[in-house]
Amino acid sequence: MREKIAESMKSAMKAQDKHRLPTLRLIQAAIHDRDIANRGAGKPAASEEEILQILAKMVKQREESAKAFEDGKRPELAAQERGEMEIIREFLPQQLGDTEITAAAREAIAATGAASQKDMGKVIGALKQKYAGQMDFAKASAIVKGLLQ
Repeated sequence: MREKIAESMKSAMKAQDKHRLPTLRLIQAAIHDRDIANRGAGKPAASEEEILQILAKMVKQREESAKAFEDGKRPELAAQERGEMEIIREFLPQQLGDTEITAAAREAIAATGAASQKDMGKVIGALKQKYAGQMDFAKASAIVKGLLQ
């Protein structure tokens, strides 16, 4: 993952892509920050799973910003945020749809033996471990909640 991001950054530098390069630098900075935090805690550098979590968080932040800019009648800034989102999503695995999330939730409920909403944390934890970066966990949480009722 790190190599893919570094290669994309090199090609953006060579092409002097003024839209892509700042976003790639933000991605590298976020990963570097996580590496520093891990080093301080005595952990190894950020793993692939942690990098996926960082990227998913960055996409979510940009979605929220784009919505806020639209609500504030600033469509040009919302478009910029959406452009950054698309660049970040290139490094994320394909996102699961509602039917796949429901199937994965049912599988996780069966695997953890969850019986009520009190067990929701176990189910979401299992989903995060298996599907990091592949699903919207806010959506997954709502689906799990519905299945456990």
